Amino acid sequence: MADKSYIECASNWKRPNLTQSPELFQQVAKLLKEIETGGDLAIDNLSKRFDGFQPRKIELRPYRDYELEPQLLNSIEQAAQRIEAFCQLQKGSLQPQQIEEASGVFGFQYSPIEAIGAYIPGGRFPLISTALMTLIPARVAGCQRRVACSPSVHPAILAAASLAGATEFWQIGGAQAVAAMAYGYQTMLPVQMVVGPGNQYVNVAKQLLQSRIKIDVAAGPSELLILADSNANQEWLIADMAAQAEHDPQAQSVLVSDDIAFLQSIGQQLTANDELNNLLKGEQIVLLQANDCEAMIRFSNRYAPEHLLLADERIASQSLKHYGSLFIGQNSAVAFGDYCAGPNHTLPTMGSANRSSGLCVQSFMNIQSYQQINDQGRIQLAEIGRPLAEAEQLVWHERSMQVRS
Repeated sequence: MADKSYIECASNWKRPNLTQSPELFQQVAKLLKEIETGGDLAIDNLSKRFDGFQPRKIELRPYRDYELEPQLLNSIEQAAQRIEAFCQLQKGSLQPQQIEEASGVFGFQYSPIEAIGAYIPGGRFPLISTALMTLIPARVAGCQRRVACSPSVHPAILAAASLAGATEFWQIGGAQAVAAMAYGYQTMLPVQMVVGPGNQYVNVAKQLLQSRIKIDVAAGPSELLILADSNANQEWLIADMAAQAEHDPQAQSVLVSDDIAFLQSIGQQLTANDELNNLLKGEQIVLLQANDCEAMIRFSNRYAPEHLLLADERIASQSLKHYGSLFIGQNSAVAFGDYCAGPNHTLPTMGSANRSSGLCVQSFMNIQSYQQINDQGRIQLAEIGRPLAEAEQLVWHERSMQVRS
């Protein structure tokens, strides 16, 4: 059997504290100040220092012109179609509403953000799905300018950005890319929102620039929580946990069950494989025992995971309250959601799912309220509002209402 020391008590276990250090914030803040004062030249110098190239604008071609391998091209097209279909579903729910009453008309409407930026990380392999997941909802929302920035000009990324609807593409990476989108760079005009994942420098830059731009989520390491009973397919769940570890050395998969024999069997298979055993020892895979289903539910709602895989038919999905995205049933691999299921894969991490949502069409829209008050309304509302203004000793507020009554 597996070493039981790898199985911890769910009620005692806590998520690791992986917040960025004050030193990192200071370092990025200094870099951003350098860009704010030095402009384009500072961005050029930083890009050459960190990435080894001069930033440049790439003219996108129609996506089929990139001559990708047919199977990959077909997958990109189908994934894009599924993501757009889900985005259209979201947009359909965002209908303006108003009420008409004796005092006037009161309502709200949705207005797209005019210009957004999408950061697409570089790395060893092209992150095609990031281009689709960040740009398609912005296009469906109606954002007119959609600027994509990436240190990579891999043909698959360019094709995906073209298909997803980027109106500009710039080869630029790191915190300087976020700054370029926020402040402007060469012919790139500033945007009002920046989305997309990145390394710690990119994420801190987004957070520090929130006085100028809206951001999607303050991203941390990717995470997966699995709630499972003894009937769950162990091979599938092990693959799911290992897949999560591929995202980041700090990514974490947590499996919670109330069946100790099930956990021991999983542990035995993990320790028998060197790669998986290293993930277990490094706590990228964590096995937790709960007392019962109710304890599993309480743990999940407290943990508020980025991805939540429900592989336990005893637990009703409605009892799970806090998560970035829910995958119901063991057929619903998180990897499907990462690429092509349809819902967005840009999700809140580090427990922030109890107070924030993943990227969606609504993320790229402002909700605007309006009111049109008639003659009867100005008299009626003055009677309500004047005593409140008087209590707050705001004389001209009271006067503004009084002259209309």
